[in-house]
Amino acid sequence: MTAPGPAPAPGGGPPPVRVLLADDQPLVRTALTMVMAETGDLEVVGEAGDGAEAVRLARELAPDVVVMDIRMPGMDGIEATRRLVADGAARVVVLTTFDDDDYVYGALRAGASGFLVKDMALDDILGAVRVVATGDGLLAPSVTGRLIKEFAGRPRPAAPSREVTGVTGREREVLALVGAGLTNAEIADRLTISVATAKTYVTRLLAKLGARDRVQLVIIAYETGLVTP
Repeated sequence: MTAPGPAPAPGGGPPPVRVLLADDQPLVRTALTMVMAETGDLEVVGEAGDGAEAVRLARELAPDVVVMDIRMPGMDGIEATRRLVADGAARVVVLTTFDDDDYVYGALRAGASGFLVKDMALDDILGAVRVVATGDGLLAPSVTGRLIKEFAGRPRPAAPSREVTGVTGREREVLALVGAGLTNAEIADRLTISVATAKTYVTRLLAKLGARDRVQLVIIAYETGLVTP
């Protein structure tokens, strides 16, 4: 299923965010399509029932965001995410049932800019799509804690798999707090700085570490040992 290119937004505003839905459950795709159609700023331009179709349609339709399930027949969502990120075809938000899926880390390592669970409120899911479309990353509130448990269950390597270089001591503090799941406001409160300053530190870390978004900073914080379960 495909849709034409973006139409001008009512009142001459910015065009809607173009979204591709990839999920092997037609009812999930239909429900999200209906909800997004009512927003005015989100437009579903295509639907895919598996990873291979998602990759093909993303290359053809150039959506802004792909909302991707993980468990699908044939090519799964992790491999599809890896290919789309490598192509630079779109940003990916994984939307899945976390309790039935232990692939969170794999999805984030593949380059997903967000990880959401299907039992989240619809407004939160729609908000997450908007956040990722602006270039930021986002994890569902419950996912950071579950991600910590995932790391806790893994054998710790003898040495970190990568190192953080070229950052200041305060930036390391901020990176550790990002890895622990704190928001900019919470970081500001913890370090007794302004929210604007906390945001500036995060922006510097993104640039210095070559990270796409906040989600990647969480992964780096764990891989470097700045945060431990």
